[in-house]
Amino acid sequence: MGAATAWRLARRGHDVEIHEQFHIGHMRGSSHGRSRIVRLAYPEPEWVEFAEQAFAGWRELEAESDERLLELYGLLELVGDPATSSRDALEARGAEYELLEAEAARARWPIAVPDGWTVLFQPEAGIVRADLAWQAFVDAAAKAGAKLHESSRVEALADLDADVVVVTAGPWAGRLLEPEGIDLPVKVTRETVAYFALDGPPLPSVVRLDPETRDHAMYSLRDPVHGLKAGAHHAGPETDPDEDGLPDLGLLDQISVWVGETYTDVDPEPLGAETCVYTTTADESFVLERHGRIVVGSPCSGHGFKFAPAVGDRLAKLATG
Repeated sequence: MGAATAWRLARRGHDVEIHEQFHIGHMRGSSHGRSRIVRLAYPEPEWVEFAEQAFAGWRELEAESDERLLELYGLLELVGDPATSSRDALEARGAEYELLEAEAARARWPIAVPDGWTVLFQPEAGIVRADLAWQAFVDAAAKAGAKLHESSRVEALADLDADVVVVTAGPWAGRLLEPEGIDLPVKVTRETVAYFALDGPPLPSVVRLDPETRDHAMYSLRDPVHGLKAGAHHAGPETDPDEDGLPDLGLLDQISVWVGETYTDVDPEPLGAETCVYTTTADESFVLERHGRIVVGSPCSGHGFKFAPAVGDRLAKLATG
């Protein structure tokens, strides 16, 4: 989010400096790895509209960086009741989708959909190449004049000599904002993802919705190396982001079982696992707001990467408005 904001601000002629406490591509936060899901499908029209804005921004960054960042294989929403799917929100935005019964979906993809469930297929979805995208934002910002400082940990916002400070520090944001009198009520968790061997052509991303909350319970997506990446959404324990974190073995077992139950031709023995950090608000929304010279661009509640170009645009407008 910080790199996306720097790109937007530098292109508009502002003096921009980026402070990264580790290095671009580090694995301590929420932006590392080879892939993240991109999708239009959300149960609320406002999120679909936000995703549409982000897609336009990704295409803009692809053109500027001459790098393919989006790989669109579609998305399968597995739901017990079609009314809990993203159908209504997609219709409200005029977005394309299909609803399939379990048997029809099983005939089309090697996915074991439970009897009685429904599958929503939305073609404008797939993955964003996360590592390439992060670097593309930074490179594009630098090309426009932004200065990058790696291994540059900010201990206090008061130490920064700037007209505006944009805080996109994820799990570290709260401790930076508290001395400025800005409360950021969030929960920081360490989530586990696992990788599995999937040969053959790429499959759509998959999200299984929780019947009660309509939130994503389990998910999977394309991994450019092993073929498949999967995880349990909002399932990890609370954590301190400064501590080294290892994959949760209980969650790894849960993910492996789900992969074995869901994919008819995937070995559920994971080839590897890693963690990322979620910084989540009570309603899983984003915090994009300004307090004096401080612009807050965090957290993104575990579903933010796909929105990065649009978030960067909004934060840049807050910084200059």
